Amino acid sequence: MDFDYFRGNDGSAENRNRHNLLSSGWRPFRRDFDIGYFWQLFQNDTHELTQKSVNLASYYADALGRKQYAWWANILNVASDYTRGELEKYWNYITPEPLTPDHRYKDILSTETPIVQFVSRNSIPIDYVLNRLQEITVLRSLEILGRPDIITQYYSERDFYFPVEKFINWERLDVLNTVFAYWSKYDVWLQIDPYDRGRRHYTLMAKNLAPLINKSTYDLAVMLSGYQSRVGKVHSQFPIRSFPNSIQDFTDAVQQTVLNQNQLAVLVHGEPGTGKTVWTQAVAKEILMPLGYVIFILDHDAIANFVPPIYLERICIIINEADNLAQNRASEVAQYNNKTEHILSLLDGTLYQSVIDEGGIHIQQRLVILMTCNTTERLDPAMLRKGRVDLMCEFTQKFV
Repeated sequence: MDFDYFRGNDGSAENRNRHNLLSSGWRPFRRDFDIGYFWQLFQNDTHELTQKSVNLASYYADALGRKQYAWWANILNVASDYTRGELEKYWNYITPEPLTPDHRYKDILSTETPIVQFVSRNSIPIDYVLNRLQEITVLRSLEILGRPDIITQYYSERDFYFPVEKFINWERLDVLNTVFAYWSKYDVWLQIDPYDRGRRHYTLMAKNLAPLINKSTYDLAVMLSGYQSRVGKVHSQFPIRSFPNSIQDFTDAVQQTVLNQNQLAVLVHGEPGTGKTVWTQAVAKEILMPLGYVIFILDHDAIANFVPPIYLERICIIINEADNLAQNRASEVAQYNNKTEHILSLLDGTLYQSVIDEGGIHIQQRLVILMTCNTTERLDPAMLRKGRVDLMCEFTQKFV
């Protein structure tokens, strides 16, 4: 390990890192004169501009008028590092700074990469999987954005830029300090901060990130089920047209309601082997995925700790064997867990919409919950109350 990398006050280390930046393609950023900016400065900060201009002229007059040195020595003095430093300060004052993000943007999505998994025997890796989903969303977004218009980095009291025509990918970009990148077409900013042990922190900022996130999360599915939790793509074993006609008619009603409502809860019940679980997969694949829904398949442990991610606009939650989760709270078994209350709060929207950001994505968030169970007799009566479950269907035919 190169410990000099961490010595902020070691000039040799800073010089070495600066040379590393230059050798890896970074170039010193030189500010361009902007007549519009200079005119605004002249109008709004006349006194300061005049004072700095007089000070610079006086400084150069002193450097050229030293009587104890020969004329050629005074000319060399003008070209010294210290004298050039005074000119750079003045130039930086009369020219605009490099573009930086507008941190007032409300839409922000961040991730650390690569994500590190911490799993104990007593808990499922729900946080890891949700963080992994967020990482995939950010990295996919960067692929969609493509090559940025500008890439800048400030290091060792100097601004650097990376020629965008030489940009290959973000992993190969040297990051010693905060890096900014901007896409004018999408009005999107990226901020990269170095993290410990080679990891990085990526932050996307924009006035409206929803269209970009919708594209980057297309066809994604998340399974939260013990140690098999993972992020992947939507998969279905059987198409909807392979189900009985009565089920296809019910599916048409589900599809129409999805289009008309922001929130929908569907419950299908029947004996084992009637195709309830594969039907939810087919609906997710053929109806919800094309509409931009991200699919979450939750087991008993996950449902008790799951909160819909706030950055996703459309979410589908699949809960199998709901009769083992939302059990009647009058029974002794149901009194030992809070899963019934959690599912009810999901159906009501109180779990994730009690407090929302004004103008945030929560307001447009759409939620579809697909639940299966063998029998409705063990379900809590409050779950079947009008307004919580919108559509119900009993599967009676064996499905092979």
